[in-house]
Amino acid sequence: MTQPRKTHAGTRGKPFAPGNPGRVPGSRNRATVAAAAMLDGDAEALTRKAIELGLEGDTVALRLCLERLVPPRKDSPIVFDLPPVTTAADVVSASAAVLSAVGAGEISPDEAGRVMTLLTAHRAIIETSDHAERLAALEAAASTPINRRRA
Repeated sequence: MTQPRKTHAGTRGKPFAPGNPGRVPGSRNRATVAAAAMLDGDAEALTRKAIELGLEGDTVALRLCLERLVPPRKDSPIVFDLPPVTTAADVVSASAAVLSAVGAGEISPDEAGRVMTLLTAHRAIIETSDHAERLAALEAAASTPINRRRA
């Protein structure tokens, strides 16, 4: 019979145990701190060199410079007519408006897909709220004195 292997798991704290403070907020990785210390003082010269290389036609340096100047585009608002959605039935007319906007070239199919996802989630929220209201009304009706006498 073989002996079970001894591990060090029992000697150190469990990473997600209650009371384990974890990493101090704001602390940085040792490698990041070391790299920052090595670059300290040379950051301006390195930036200048990257700009010079970019201006000379080095595509990698040019891309690096442009990525810092013009960050990747995030979502931007889209504008098109969408009817109010207050009931689950209103989602049908709203989705028709989204499809019409795609057909007219007002919004892209990708944007339409994201709007449809929002409409679907909103419909689910409306339906859940409606079901809760209906259930509360049924429970209230079942607990009235008239219904208790019939039972």
